Amino acid sequence: MAGMKVGRFPGEPATALPAMKRSMRTWVQEAIAGYLFISPAMFFLIVFLIIPILASVVLVFTDYSLLAPPHWVGLENLTRLLHDKRMFTCYRNSLLITIGATTLNNVIGLLLAMGVNRKMPGVLRYLLRTAFFFPVLTTTASLAVVWRFILTQDRGILNYLLQQIGLSPVPWLSSVRWAIPSVVMYDVWKSCGYLMVLYLAGLQGIPEVLYEAAKIDGAGRLQLTRYITLPLITPTAFFCIVISLIGAFQIFDNAYVLTEGGPGDASRTIAMYIYEMAFKRYEMGYASAVALSLLVILVAMTLLQLWASRKWVHYE
Repeated sequence: MAGMKVGRFPGEPATALPAMKRSMRTWVQEAIAGYLFISPAMFFLIVFLIIPILASVVLVFTDYSLLAPPHWVGLENLTRLLHDKRMFTCYRNSLLITIGATTLNNVIGLLLAMGVNRKMPGVLRYLLRTAFFFPVLTTTASLAVVWRFILTQDRGILNYLLQQIGLSPVPWLSSVRWAIPSVVMYDVWKSCGYLMVLYLAGLQGIPEVLYEAAKIDGAGRLQLTRYITLPLITPTAFFCIVISLIGAFQIFDNAYVLTEGGPGDASRTIAMYIYEMAFKRYEMGYASAVALSLLVILVAMTLLQLWASRKWVHYE
């Protein structure tokens, strides 16, 4: 057609160019607006997470006591890790606490979620969910004071109840044998409510039609749990196990307030050991080396779980 303008490409009308420019301008404006919205979060992420991690990696190769400028020592701190028996004791304690707390938190959290997910009056359901979740909202210090009173050997409520059924008092906080179980027991009581909420969300995401179809085929309660609930809850279970493992391996406040790592190093976790090296002995370089080893272990554990999840996690 005579007098018709064409674009850069054959058959493309010239009016397409302004539309493309407007679309590109809109995309740039939206991108700029998006970056502006996330900039406060990115600022805090960079300043309070990324920069400290990079600084810790640098400190690994230095001797720094906060009282004098750091000086380079090379691989000395990393070599010291291999001969530090206290560090391996703290890692063993953290591993035992992690195994116990992760297992019990997830099992009890799932059972609680299945319990409060059953049909019941709305007020009762609300009260039960609030009661189970309430310890999560309470400060660690106040809870630890209560638990120290509960676990005291001579005047503790728990030992009083044990004596009423004919058992001897247990030195929960002063015995090498019972220090770690005491920390695990306290952590489970405080944390299982959080996992209950996550498991409850996963249970409520399972389509009800699956249960109805299985009931029509004659499936009982155990069969519904075995073949529907447990397989479909595995994505939530995977997430809960990962976060509980990472959290339990970094336990600090629970053990610090309850036992202060004692008796001796019987309940001293690796996080407490890092704190001691950094802020009591002022060995920042070595503390950074221990923290780096903890970071490597946590990353390795997470990657191992991601690999293993392909064999047991089932998605719809």
